[in-house]
Amino acid sequence: MEQRIRVLVGKVGLDGHDRGAKVIAQALRDAGMEVIYTGLRQTPAQIVEAALQEDVQVIGISILSGAHGYLLPKITELLAQEGAEDILVIAGGVIPHEDKEALEAAGIKGIFSPGTPTTDIVAFIREAVYPS
Repeated sequence: MEQRIRVLVGKVGLDGHDRGAKVIAQALRDAGMEVIYTGLRQTPAQIVEAALQEDVQVIGISILSGAHGYLLPKITELLAQEGAEDILVIAGGVIPHEDKEALEAAGIKGIFSPGTPTTDIVAFIREAVYPS
């Protein structure tokens, strides 16, 4: 029997809009995952520290500020420094298609645009954490 998937949902940087993060957090909870929501205006270091303390398998970042090119790779860099590269990092929000390749190269495993069905995100996480 699989353990419940533990997901940290966070907002990094100065982005003050959290409706999308809360929608995703609720969808993940409804799908049986355990969700830790860090709230607004977190630094990459705070996100990584919380992820390690909470022993999560997944970090989901909601970002609308346009700072994804700096903040998201910083999270994966800090995870690597902590020896925690096994934590899956995904992101959603306003991320231009042309930036996805660089983010994937930096270790972001899933990038979801506005309007992505929450069921697709749930399925992605389940398959990534417990491959069939």
